[in-house]
Amino acid sequence: MTSDDKRLNKYLADSGFCSRREADRLIEAGKVTINGRVAAIGERVPPGARVMVGKEPIGTTGDTVYLAFNKPVGIVSTADPREPGNIVSYINYPTRIYPIGRLDKDSEGLILLTSDGNIVNRILRAEGRHEKEYEVVVDRPVTPDFLDKMSKGVPVLNQVTLPCRTRKTGPQSFNIILVQGLNRQIRRMCEYLGYRVTSLRRIRIMNIQLGRMRPGSFRNLTAGELSALQNTLNGTPARGGRG
Repeated sequence: MTSDDKRLNKYLADSGFCSRREADRLIEAGKVTINGRVAAIGERVPPGARVMVGKEPIGTTGDTVYLAFNKPVGIVSTADPREPGNIVSYINYPTRIYPIGRLDKDSEGLILLTSDGNIVNRILRAEGRHEKEYEVVVDRPVTPDFLDKMSKGVPVLNQVTLPCRTRKTGPQSFNIILVQGLNRQIRRMCEYLGYRVTSLRRIRIMNIQLGRMRPGSFRNLTAGELSALQNTLNGTPARGGRG
């Protein structure tokens, strides 16, 4: 082992192929090889080694990519090429990128993508309690009681959601800021209270704003955005699960 060796799951994450957690799953399933030999959990990658996942060669890239994308309705937030309408194929970026978290197929708005596997895990950690802001339209008039119950927490998926901030923006619309990311959380919260979401758009992730980006368009994060994002993540270890 040398100082240039890198743990295999970190090597895969740094390549942008997947998160560390997904890398461990692939390694455990025997799908990762180093120089033609099936790799083991915890193994390290020496400089110049040939790493493959299945028949796909993996390599770390020079410049790291950080993108903000306005996901249209119907696009699926996965890098899996077998999934029709997957986000990576839709963007068709020249280097491998990976979505940070998910946004429902029926929802639209801001999602981040990157080739930096470490930052994926840091943002997804539940302990980080990172803010995400949404604009929501529902099928009934928004009442003070509804907003109050939403903000205090609603039972979904065998738990009560964390307190959040809500604000009425129209007769049947409201703004909500979450610090967790349960599966279809806002839709499930509304359904519990007798409402149906007709439109849902994410407009902010931490310090990154959707702004006036058109659906289907993407841009590189600015140096200022990336610096502020890294400062927010400072002290958040690059390990753990999805938030």
